[in-house]
Amino acid sequence: MSDQAVPETPLEEKAVTPTEAPTDASAGSSSRRWLFVGTILLGSFLLFLVQPMIARMALPRLGGAPAVWNSAMLVYQALLLGGYGYAHWLGRFAVRRQAAIHLGVLAGACLWLPIGLIAMSPPADGEPALWVPGLLIASIGPLFLAVSAQAPLVQRWFSSASGGADPYALYAASNIGSFGGLLAYPLLVEPSLPITGQRWLWTVGYIALILLVLACARLLPKGAPPTREMHAPGSAPGRRRILHWLALALVPSGLMLATTTFLTTDIVAVPLLWVMPLGLYLLSFSVAFADRRGLADVIIRCAPVTLIMFGGVIIAGNHEYPLLNAIMALALLFVVSVALHARMYELRPEPSRLTGFYLVMALGGALGGVFAGLIAPVVFDWTYEYPILILTAGVLVPQIFLLDAIERIWSGTRRRQWLLTGVVIAAVFAIVMIGLNRPELLPGKKPEGVGFLILAGLSLFVIGRRVPFVIILAGALFLFGGWNAIGLTIRGDVRTRSYFGVYTINDRNPYVRELTHGTTLHGVQLRGSEARLRWPTTYYVPGSGVGQAMIAAEALYGPDSRIGVVGLGTGTLACYARPRQQWQFFEIDPTVVQLSRDSGKFTFLKQCAPQAKVVLGDARLRLAEAAPASLDLIALDAFSSDAVPVHLLTQEAFATYRQALAKDGLLMVHISNRYLAMAPVVAANIRAKGWYAARMRYTPGPGLEQATASDWIALSPSPETIALLQLAGDGWEGLKPYPGFKPWTDDHASILPVLNALHPELAGE
Repeated sequence: MSDQAVPETPLEEKAVTPTEAPTDASAGSSSRRWLFVGTILLGSFLLFLVQPMIARMALPRLGGAPAVWNSAMLVYQALLLGGYGYAHWLGRFAVRRQAAIHLGVLAGACLWLPIGLIAMSPPADGEPALWVPGLLIASIGPLFLAVSAQAPLVQRWFSSASGGADPYALYAASNIGSFGGLLAYPLLVEPSLPITGQRWLWTVGYIALILLVLACARLLPKGAPPTREMHAPGSAPGRRRILHWLALALVPSGLMLATTTFLTTDIVAVPLLWVMPLGLYLLSFSVAFADRRGLADVIIRCAPVTLIMFGGVIIAGNHEYPLLNAIMALALLFVVSVALHARMYELRPEPSRLTGFYLVMALGGALGGVFAGLIAPVVFDWTYEYPILILTAGVLVPQIFLLDAIERIWSGTRRRQWLLTGVVIAAVFAIVMIGLNRPELLPGKKPEGVGFLILAGLSLFVIGRRVPFVIILAGALFLFGGWNAIGLTIRGDVRTRSYFGVYTINDRNPYVRELTHGTTLHGVQLRGSEARLRWPTTYYVPGSGVGQAMIAAEALYGPDSRIGVVGLGTGTLACYARPRQQWQFFEIDPTVVQLSRDSGKFTFLKQCAPQAKVVLGDARLRLAEAAPASLDLIALDAFSSDAVPVHLLTQEAFATYRQALAKDGLLMVHISNRYLAMAPVVAANIRAKGWYAARMRYTPGPGLEQATASDWIALSPSPETIALLQLAGDGWEGLKPYPGFKPWTDDHASILPVLNALHPELAGE
């Protein structure tokens, strides 16, 4: 790299090249190198295979409460950090002693095989933040910790076995293995194997890993000193260098989680979307730590341009092109992650200090996850962590002048540089003020686009100078989306956030109030008169499947009928309640209860069913605790958004519903979904299980205000109940069988067979 292309860093650090040592020809042979690479690949593959596997096993027992998943995330990060700390601790021993100790740890962890959850039931009044980590650590802690230490340990052993060769490129293999495990579970393992088979597959992989570690250990040199005695004099990284590593690791990790949240909250919620940000994050390490630097160098140069071009556009949240926005967000994540991880690679220490370097990296990743996954949902009412991390990335990415002519303009005295910076600040301020207050002064039909182009063009002039670049980036984020978000926050009563996402109240006009959950409509209440306030809307209008069932409930079960609804929303269904009926709603998110019942923003519950009981928690767990035959009708309304709680649609879940229902009870399953064809799942689950079914696909006619097309399936153990429902309403049809579909069970379920994108023939079913 020429003198003109040296990246500017915020801490003015210079990259330190690790001490190079001659490579022993035999130890560094291709076959020997591939043995170490294969060991790292398999360990990382198993590590990322076990995370979704354990989550899948835990669903039926723990439910889907946010505390459960946040606790699980912290457990994974803590165990990974512990594994890296353990690998660092082993550096006090000679490499052969390290191998012996690690093989003993791997062998001891075999006591936890085959992998799975221990037989420990959650206490009725237990605090999930305490007992969920205890359950997961007791179930997989030793195995996870032992495997997570593989990457740094084996890299250090490779350096020792090869006479001091640079081992950092092997970290690319580690993340390729992680990426493979991440994709393999939802695409191959989960669709092909039940949980029992998955447990034994992982066990076989773990035994193979032990054999590979043993083979690596046999190649380690005898008499090699402890790793800490191999440190070069005066080579210890300073506090500033360590803090820089920490920041470079924190931002991509936090941005990966923030990108997932932002996409599913403000752009589009697609099943399995979480795989893509995490996968690109892992692949970024493979590019950043690769031996060949060509691709990484190109991406580093592109990083500032990408931040400017994509950051502001994405924050603007234009829902007209959700796929394009998603692609830009994913590209932004990948480019930033490669640029920052590549900067970490440039600042890496000598191989003997490798485990300490990875320990700091793991700590930074964990802090990024805590910020984006735990702190942000509590502190912010919108996905503010996303623009904050984009702006922080702008502070950290290397700055390289795009053209020599631009560099010459910025060279010269400090006074000249500050004068140019002042001009940039004034220009950004003027553009932002015009865009917010006098957009008509900008030409074109879309003045905000013109403002964006002006800022983007100005940014090309300042890339290479960090301060003016960050000012332009901040101006773009503020103008295109940031100001609107801040305005809603200042209002204070229209938006709130929980661990399930961002809820926004929109008054489309004086007569219509909406509640949106990210990009999904969660409920609508008409306003203007008593009758309008009580009128069911959207999926729940009287002509819909659930509307007809609620109207027929009194005739089917008498005036004292008992109604249960899974999923509260705005409480729309409450307006079917009759004076003597007993109603209860099952809702997992306390924020939804506050919005629909306590805030006064929506009045369905208050006006129509003020005595209705609201049961907080995962519906399957709460219904399992209910008395047998305690409900006459259950409306299962957990599937109108784009994420599907799989554990609520398994055969075991349907057995729970049947236990809670009266012998002639009615189960209404809402299967409206933009991305999944759920009818085959329901049909397969009830096959030969004594359920009788009918289906109602409702399309609103002209003139119906705020009515939405919906798809409902009615199930009952009694054929008479289904027949009476069909007689009481209209539009019902039989639920056709789907012979090729397997039922979902707690042991085996996959959404791949019902994804409309993969099976378009099901989209109209």
